[in-house]
Amino acid sequence: MIPSMVWTALGAFLVINAMLLSASLLVFAERRVSAFIQNRPGPNRVGPLGLLQPFADVLKFVLKEDVQPAQSNKFIHSMAPVVMVVIAMTTAALIPFAEGVVVADLNVGVIMLLALTSISVYGVTLAGWSSNSKFSLLGGLRSAAQMVSYELSMGLAVISVVLIAGSLNFMEIVEHQNSGGALLGWNAVRNPIGCLIFIVTAFAETNRAPFDLPEAEEELVAGYHTEYSGMKFGMFFLAEYVNWFIASFFIVTLFFGGYLVPFEPQLIALFPALEGSTLLALLQFGSLMLKVGFFAFLFIWVRWTFPRFKYNQLMKVGWKYLLPISLANAILIALGVVLFGAVGL
Repeated sequence: MIPSMVWTALGAFLVINAMLLSASLLVFAERRVSAFIQNRPGPNRVGPLGLLQPFADVLKFVLKEDVQPAQSNKFIHSMAPVVMVVIAMTTAALIPFAEGVVVADLNVGVIMLLALTSISVYGVTLAGWSSNSKFSLLGGLRSAAQMVSYELSMGLAVISVVLIAGSLNFMEIVEHQNSGGALLGWNAVRNPIGCLIFIVTAFAETNRAPFDLPEAEEELVAGYHTEYSGMKFGMFFLAEYVNWFIASFFIVTLFFGGYLVPFEPQLIALFPALEGSTLLALLQFGSLMLKVGFFAFLFIWVRWTFPRFKYNQLMKVGWKYLLPISLANAILIALGVVLFGAVGL
């Protein structure tokens, strides 16, 4: 018998490499979609259909000189991008890819997710501070304020899901969405306000447009990573793409049935042999990836469609609108759970 620790290590290895490969695919997808939106060709020179362009970019990062500011804190300057990548990869361990297929099946998975997303702000903030540059420092401070502002609303949106499912375990949250039959059990149907809030805050937490104030090229050169070059800049680049890919996974997991195949109860009723089979696991994985692919496309679409918020607008949306709405939604969900439970529904 192979020890469970070996299976966990193998799963972690596969997930990490899948995330690294997905970042390359997402870079290519973003360039292609943005080119389509702007009516231009996009990458089409390196490899067939330009498919090798992301790998050429990686080679450029590896070969490019690593320059550090003379007055920077060299240790923290070097560690900041590492922190970003490690946190992004660690978060991927919480994703359930199919029934029973997850690297870390934690009973407190939701708390772990919120903890890891809270820590990620340190990578950006430390990068801005350690560079000893005013532009980088302003980018780091903006990031800290933005992430703290939107984490509150995100946490309340997640709490509303936990109240409905009665569990902090992601696998149980997904399986609970199967109870409604067809698509009616998905939390996006039962909790649409929480779903919308989570999607908006996911954009803000991953620093994607229109919430990319920590970078703001027109104002801060490149924001918190202005003084980075070579592979260190490449690590920030990698962390950003992995983060919004993982954000797509958690949007699907919490609100769109996760790995559940649409009409799965009816499908199993028609074909009882499917239950617990490898074929069902493959169908679930395919269903998950199709849903995640849609939200990954949504992240790209929004970036190339909406202009960036001003900083005062960013704070106003977070504190004046999202926070009160998410708090009221969580209270209403809690009351609904209590009332429906009292009448046996």
